[in-house]
Amino acid sequence: MTAMRPHNTDGGLSRGLLFLMSVATGLAVAGNYFAQPLLDLIGRELGIGPSRAALVVTAAQIGYALGLILLVPLGDLVERRRLAMSLYAATAVFLLVSATAPNGTVLLVGTALTALTSVGAQVVVPFAATLAAPAERGRVVGTVMTGLMLGLLLARTASGALAEVGGWRTVYWVSAVLMALMAVLLRVFLPRLDGGDGGHQSYAGLLRSTVAMFRYEPLLRWRAGIGALSLASFSVLWTALTFLLAGSPYGWSESAIGLFGLAGAVGALTATVAGRLADRGYVQIVSGAGTVLLVASWWALAAGAHSLVWLLAGVVVLDLAHQAVLNSSQNVLYALRPEARNRINSAFMTSLFVGGAVGSALASAIWAHSGWTGVCVLGATLSAGTVVLWVLERITVDRATGEPSKVVRNLVRTPTIKGE
Repeated sequence: MTAMRPHNTDGGLSRGLLFLMSVATGLAVAGNYFAQPLLDLIGRELGIGPSRAALVVTAAQIGYALGLILLVPLGDLVERRRLAMSLYAATAVFLLVSATAPNGTVLLVGTALTALTSVGAQVVVPFAATLAAPAERGRVVGTVMTGLMLGLLLARTASGALAEVGGWRTVYWVSAVLMALMAVLLRVFLPRLDGGDGGHQSYAGLLRSTVAMFRYEPLLRWRAGIGALSLASFSVLWTALTFLLAGSPYGWSESAIGLFGLAGAVGALTATVAGRLADRGYVQIVSGAGTVLLVASWWALAAGAHSLVWLLAGVVVLDLAHQAVLNSSQNVLYALRPEARNRINSAFMTSLFVGGAVGSALASAIWAHSGWTGVCVLGATLSAGTVVLWVLERITVDRATGEPSKVVRNLVRTPTIKGE
């Protein structure tokens, strides 16, 4: 039990608790992707057509977006351990709704509600950043985000394997049990942590101050734009990759395509390296290198149209670059306002989600008209946008300015002493 204590003797986050938080984020986000390779199987069993079965993916996207906007900021208003535990427990219940769904309508409702509360992962990430010692925050955030990205990338592989064993409902049953277990473990091992400076605001005021972060914090605007373009490029790859591998010259089966997520996992595992470099003061170098590598990865991916070696190399480099951009951006933003990390995370991750959704939509449209070549041009263009925004940020934002603007500070400050 002592291995799970919140802090090491040197004041940092213990390895046991960090591992638990990483696994928790991965399991939470994975639930939103389990259904994607199973849509045909689900549709046949529930008697719904392909177009309606595809709405399961849409329901997950809508639910997750609403959760980012409406639930994540609550971490600055209420006690964070209770919030995280409640969201994980609710996710377990909603997964059971999907597991027992008698028809497509119930499955859609269960999927949307599951995605809504699965943003508990985005409560755990700033929670870990708050518990970490300042000198190790980059490594801690990188480790937790590695868990999240592994959950995202490996969800399809895991769901395909579980479905072959016991049908598509098995995926939801297993996930529900694991999420319930995570809720219990988080309740037992997470320390009590009060909300930030939002505790004296109404819920509506909390949401207004989240939007205000965009208005008055230039670093948030720049990093939100960089992150959105990075995730858009990431989504372009993973949306179109299925089409490429299923067609000529590869002709892979669905199970083989699912295993390709393991290649992406290699890139995701490098997030802790980016975090350690950020801890050593190289956060801007990590950001810049990440944006350049994003562009370079698409040259390899373009060659991957007829070469598996180049395709694998491009996937690994792109995932590595995206992790570098994401992790370094989180380190920059979490340093702005420690007492408002959940609102900053809500604003940042909502921007990323929009970028990812747009990237997926564009990839499908471009593939239909221009094939893999068009997809690679699209991905490279979006990646080049991250380089441009990063350069503009460096030019226009004083890198020595780390404090939030006075306007935001006055908008969301906590009155501590009457008459202060």
